[in-house]
Amino acid sequence: MPVFSYRIARPDGSTLDGQVEGEEEQLVRAKLEGQGYLVFKLQRRGGAVGGSTLSLSPFRGLPLGEFLIFNQELLALVKAGLPVLRVWDLLIERARHSGFQQVLRMVRQDIRGGASVSEALAKHPAYFSELYIATFKAGEQSGNVGDVLQRFITYLKLMLGLRQKVAKALAYPGFLILVGVGVVGFLLAYVMPTFISVYSESAKTLPVATQALIDLVTAAHAYLIPTAVSLAAVLLAGRAYYATPPGHLAADRMLLRAPLLGQIFVKHHTIQLARTLGTILAGGTPLVDALQITKGAVSNRYIAGGIGEAVDDIREGTTLAAALGRPGVFPKLAIEMLSVGEETGALEAMLHDVAEFYEGDLDLRLTQLTTWIEPVLLLVMGVLVGGIVIVMYLPVFQMAGTV
Repeated sequence: MPVFSYRIARPDGSTLDGQVEGEEEQLVRAKLEGQGYLVFKLQRRGGAVGGSTLSLSPFRGLPLGEFLIFNQELLALVKAGLPVLRVWDLLIERARHSGFQQVLRMVRQDIRGGASVSEALAKHPAYFSELYIATFKAGEQSGNVGDVLQRFITYLKLMLGLRQKVAKALAYPGFLILVGVGVVGFLLAYVMPTFISVYSESAKTLPVATQALIDLVTAAHAYLIPTAVSLAAVLLAGRAYYATPPGHLAADRMLLRAPLLGQIFVKHHTIQLARTLGTILAGGTPLVDALQITKGAVSNRYIAGGIGEAVDDIREGTTLAAALGRPGVFPKLAIEMLSVGEETGALEAMLHDVAEFYEGDLDLRLTQLTTWIEPVLLLVMGVLVGGIVIVMYLPVFQMAGTV
């Protein structure tokens, strides 16, 4: 039976972390809420948790694109001046994701029972992140829910656009690598054995390169099963280690230091931090609370840990720029820009400038990367495939020359 980790609040206000078995997330949540607990976090163990991928969405229960559409519909209904319960009735009717539709029904029920919208949404962290809750709560307190939603929608569009840029830049090189591996595998696994059977019937001595390739393919076929089993064991062990907090942390740290791609990930997370923190601060949330929320929205655990340490430093009187600069992850220019923003009292505007600057820089880096990596991959594939074909046909060339 699946195991879920949770963070709940008891009726006396204290919090508790633990684990529980259950068939489905909704059933486990209903069970905990039925016992009088407020569920802050509920997540199936071993599932994806944001981590080191390029997934920029802190909304684990719903794709970022669908969450954007939901907020655009919510903004339109709020601006229309409809009663709050009528707004949620319409949103429930338009929801296409069955799980999300059920959550919206539960939200509507809580609102009808007297809870504020932000309080009702906070009970479902799998669909509504801390960032979204804090944003909505700021809108309720200021009476400008429409303006806050508009600002959040702008943030979602920017983050979605960033993810699409990175994914698009890496998609074609990944496809080339996949095709190259497939072609080489086909030559070695299916074509080469035919040549081996033909050459084995000949008593002539084969060229050194051909003989070396034949020995390599023969050894690969002989040890195919043990190699496959060993590789599978290594992959499973790596996956199990990655599922642990230390493994996930180590993988995220390695990604930031990877050749070529490391700086892309650093700039990506710099933009993510600046956009998220700027959006939260614009809603009137204090800096320490805003950083705590940003920590949960950042997808790299190593950077999230650095933000957590920065929160402790700021509480002791350290500036934001100095606190974020200590881990040595973020670019120095970004730290200096934040320092200027703090000194001039324009931190929100400076965060926006940081995000804008590094979005342009990231676009340039991605363009350069794709411009150089595509011909390099094509050249490597051509040399590798052509080399294998030439080596296989060397004995034929020798016989033709003899004749």
